[in-house]
Amino acid sequence: MSDAPDDADRSVTVADREGHAGDPVRELALDCVVAGIEAAHPAGVVDDALALDGDRLTVAGVEDANTAHDDATAAYDLAAYDRVLVVGAGNAAGHFAAAVERLLGGRIAEGAVVTDDPVETERVAVLPGDHPTPSETGVESARRVRALTADAGADDLVIGLLTGGGSALLAAPADGIGLDDLRETTEALLASGATIDEINAVRKHLSAVKGGRLARAAAPADVLGLAISDVTGDDPAVIASGPLSPDPTTYADANAVLDRYGVDTPDAVTARLDRGAAGEVAETPETGDPAFDGVGVRIVASARTALNAAREVAAARGYDPLVLSSRVRGEAREAAKTHAAVGEECRAAGDPVAPPAVLLSAGEVTVTLGADPGEGGPNGEFALSAAAELDASGRDGEGIAVASVDTDGIDGATDAAGALIDDRLVGDGPEATLSRDAAAAALDEHDAYPLLDGADALVRTGPTGTNVNDLRAVVVGGRVAGSEASGSRSEGTK
Repeated sequence: MSDAPDDADRSVTVADREGHAGDPVRELALDCVVAGIEAAHPAGVVDDALALDGDRLTVAGVEDANTAHDDATAAYDLAAYDRVLVVGAGNAAGHFAAAVERLLGGRIAEGAVVTDDPVETERVAVLPGDHPTPSETGVESARRVRALTADAGADDLVIGLLTGGGSALLAAPADGIGLDDLRETTEALLASGATIDEINAVRKHLSAVKGGRLARAAAPADVLGLAISDVTGDDPAVIASGPLSPDPTTYADANAVLDRYGVDTPDAVTARLDRGAAGEVAETPETGDPAFDGVGVRIVASARTALNAAREVAAARGYDPLVLSSRVRGEAREAAKTHAAVGEECRAAGDPVAPPAVLLSAGEVTVTLGADPGEGGPNGEFALSAAAELDASGRDGEGIAVASVDTDGIDGATDAAGALIDDRLVGDGPEATLSRDAAAAALDEHDAYPLLDGADALVRTGPTGTNVNDLRAVVVGGRVAGSEASGSRSEGTK
């Protein structure tokens, strides 16, 4: 196991950073979202939340999300266990496992996590999987994770590392469900506009590990779940589809989601859900089930982690930061209009905060796709919609930039994390890069990616090693106290 500093692992490299950061407001918008991503990296999260004193492991300053206890610390005497096993899944699971390895070292007997962003480890096997739709590779990796978990005995401790993306990566189909059934159902749900809570209610009832079933496999071992949340509200039953948490949803709830969004499913899926709703298939374990005796799940990072870091960057530059919400949801293009309107109000009237200011938000916006959608993701669509709205604000909108990214570095199924725009990107004047008609057509066709790519507005980071969902910064320029800097643009900036 390497003792090298892990700071390099946390850094985010933005392609063509110099081109993006062409003026103070654009630079700050980019710096805010980059700082948020880096703050949520597992290397720093583990340093902040976990401590080892001899054989005593403590998890400090986070809530036990399964029991809602606000204990200052949870403590585990590792010497009291025969074995410490590490399992998990998610976009950041490899980095998470590496950070836990650096802390616990030889105290880990064995481990296995599934991820699409592999890193080198010694004791925890980092297994391949695919996101956002499951694959045969991921199914085999999930089987290995479940088998190791089920091998735990009463005198063992299982440490479960859960991060965003775990639902797709920990793909263990329930009896009677094939991989193609899972893929088809997942793709239809992702295109439907359903929320992640709704999507995961269906996923949990088609899985051998989700919805508390991994905790059941681990029993009677003690289980410490550590979660980096990518879901609005940080509900452990939703993060990675809650493999270690009681499930409040039912087969009937899963059917209701499919009905609500008009999602057609393969015959095997329909049959299983109908049989479950009729009581012919066992429900996922709920609160009070013996499977959760000795199980604790703690949220060690979330969108708030990223927002706090972004806020600190804004304040250090002399801008007044305001967190609008960590729970933004709904259609991406509609949420963008609200953000643009608040930015315009800030610039015009000094409400809810006077410029220079940075408006921050997080959460998960969605896109309801039509029959023949184009290319893009929710953050790209958010950014393009904001650009189209800011164009209409005239002089009141001068000096406004918007960065919107998915913190895992992957917006939808694209190679971009999101986009960075300003109020001159879209319009009919000579300074505009994109016409209003082109922006409107791309939004209607859910085809924002090619247009933003042609305008050099896409933000590309590659995999970031974390996932706390979407992060946005709306920077409203103005003179910074004690500085000559302002939100005015340099020549030649798009």
